[in-house]
Amino acid sequence: MDPTAERDIKDNIYEKLAKKYGMSIEAAKANTQNMVNMAKEAGLDYHMDTMVLTNTFDAHRLTMYAKTKGLMIEMTERILHALFTESKHIGDHETLTELAAEVGLDRDAVAEMLASDAMADEVRADERAAQQIGVSGVPFYLIDKKYALTGAQPTEVFVQALQKVIAESQITVLNSDSSDGVVCDENGCEIPKK
Repeated sequence: MDPTAERDIKDNIYEKLAKKYGMSIEAAKANTQNMVNMAKEAGLDYHMDTMVLTNTFDAHRLTMYAKTKGLMIEMTERILHALFTESKHIGDHETLTELAAEVGLDRDAVAEMLASDAMADEVRADERAAQQIGVSGVPFYLIDKKYALTGAQPTEVFVQALQKVIAESQITVLNSDSSDGVVCDENGCEIPKK
């Protein structure tokens, strides 16, 4: 997910991570294996040893195009499956066109879009928005526009974060025992007439 990456990368995922984070290949493999294990718990089958690294800008353009057709979620899921499970080259236009056709997008329209600069501005706008909130890697989860979780996290971390958000956003009703008190809900407060 590096917008500055080349289209064809010679390094494997472990070499790339080791260089990026200044760690050993063994540490990169251990960290990656943790992610593979967490994915497996969620029913996903990741094949990191054969994953094809590439620049994902065109894949992002394709998801933006799919959004205009109401298929963004399906397209995103298909691309991620192709990358992590099937070890497909998601920087390759033919591969992306095939994946798009599988989710119901028009093959010729997708090929034409990928051959142009269409959707580039939308992707660049997303990149700028991500930079403004401090996204430096994936996965990155932003909850309630103020809590961020980075990296592959255990389920318990998500549960704790969501409980914190829920606790902070609960509405407190004052004078709830009194029928003549102020009544508040998600739409505001109503002051009874006396």
